[in-house]
Amino acid sequence: MKKLKIILPIILIGFLMFYIGLPVINYGFINLPIMLLVLTVLAIILFTGIQISQQTKQIKIQNKLSKIFFIIIGALLFYIIGLPLLTSLPMFRSEAYKNLIGKVANGKAIANHIAPISIDEIRVVDQDLAYLLGDKILGSQPALGSQVELGDFCIQKVGKDLYWVAPLLHSGFFKWFNNQEGTAGYVMVSATNERDVKLVQNIGGKDIKIKYQPEAYFGSEISRHIYMHGHETVGLTDYTFEIDDNGKPYWVVTKYDKKVGFSGNDAIGIVVVDAQTGDMKDYSIANAPKWVDRIQPIDIIEDQLTDWGEYVHGYWNFSNANKLQITEGLTLVYGKDNKSYWYTGLTSVGKDESAVGFVLVDTRTKEATFYKQSGATEIAAQSSAQGKVQEKKYKASTPIPYNINNIPTYVMTLKDEGGLVKMYAMVAISDYTIVGVGNSMRETLTAFKNVYNMAGNKLNATSFTNKKSLKSVVTRIHNDVKNGNSFYYFTTKDYPNIFVGSSQISNQLPVTIVGDSVSVSFDVDKEEVIDVSTFENITMKKKTK
Repeated sequence: MKKLKIILPIILIGFLMFYIGLPVINYGFINLPIMLLVLTVLAIILFTGIQISQQTKQIKIQNKLSKIFFIIIGALLFYIIGLPLLTSLPMFRSEAYKNLIGKVANGKAIANHIAPISIDEIRVVDQDLAYLLGDKILGSQPALGSQVELGDFCIQKVGKDLYWVAPLLHSGFFKWFNNQEGTAGYVMVSATNERDVKLVQNIGGKDIKIKYQPEAYFGSEISRHIYMHGHETVGLTDYTFEIDDNGKPYWVVTKYDKKVGFSGNDAIGIVVVDAQTGDMKDYSIANAPKWVDRIQPIDIIEDQLTDWGEYVHGYWNFSNANKLQITEGLTLVYGKDNKSYWYTGLTSVGKDESAVGFVLVDTRTKEATFYKQSGATEIAAQSSAQGKVQEKKYKASTPIPYNINNIPTYVMTLKDEGGLVKMYAMVAISDYTIVGVGNSMRETLTAFKNVYNMAGNKLNATSFTNKKSLKSVVTRIHNDVKNGNSFYYFTTKDYPNIFVGSSQISNQLPVTIVGDSVSVSFDVDKEEVIDVSTFENITMKKKTK
């Protein structure tokens, strides 16, 4: 009976540790051995009679099981400490760490990878602003806002549009206890239009109930639900809330394994869980549904890129020869193939003023491409944009790289202290002194092109614009003043688009009238309104002769 009283607490504590900790039962994971070590020590304390003599203060071990317990402890300590040191230390496994990212292809020009884009498709809402907008729409419904809170926003393609999407989560234990069928939907915030904010609470006439989520309890808690349904032997990470193209909510969870002893985490597939019913399905990386944007977790890719740059010549490279390091974090971008990529700049170790190249990593397949070309780091681009309006003390958002007329360009918003967007900025990646700011994206684009054209296109030689020249007759012309600058909009007889230019391009623009023959050159892009690079009034030129 005494032994039973000792065994039952150990079993109960072990069950609680297992239920709460959810240890991976596989080689390379140490949570389970740590739990066993704790239970073994507890067993020694309970099973072993320890008496302390008042005279000698010596400890007497009276239980014969103590030797077995100490052997178990030794084996567990070797597994927890010894094996990781032998199998995972970088000084012994640097080549394995370096190769975790896989083969890194060499790209010719980053502009060939990043999609040409219309200004209407540029991201103007970052994660912080998405949260502010989502919280605002949630606060407009007090009855709902008092019951739930916003989860993490994840950016994703929904059909052809880019959205930040966040689930509504329980705001506490009692809120969950009184509403165990689930929270009422999710919030969508357009990444390209800050006025497009949606609270989605039903699909096809059926109410949405997010039952399985991280703020639920017991069997409804998402990580425990997945673990208890056949995923005890694989690592699980990056619990991302995504919706399919029909708006149905899911949790997309990355499965990973250890590739270098007890380290070297590497994605091997995903688990897709219906957030309402809990139904789940496993997919390999190659067979994942097309609507799933990200399989490769940002922290895993960041670690693998860091190791790839760090161990370029092995571990014993104290001179730092050819070592590379990533710049400030990774950013999710979309390429011209409509795929999503993790993007980051690379700098030489110890020289982080400018980038020596840029890397794009496919967020699904982990296919990596390195573009070896000098340019501005993300931090340098932010400083350049903020310096343009330094008197306003605006803060630049995380720069997003875009292809603006085959010019690799960082685009960012400039926000006030309250986190609201006040202006926009574009900075050439190859030369951060080429910067344009404006109160609208159109104004910013015009300012950026003006600075670029006046700089004589002195950027990276691999960056070239698709120029076109036109000689025609002006059919309409009108000026518009923005922030003290005059812009002249005009149409011609032989081209369908509207052209725009400033007096900085040509002093002939302000005196041009309908019927004048003109010669213009411009960048062929996707915009309805096209900025002219050069302008000449042929009619005026003839009259002056």
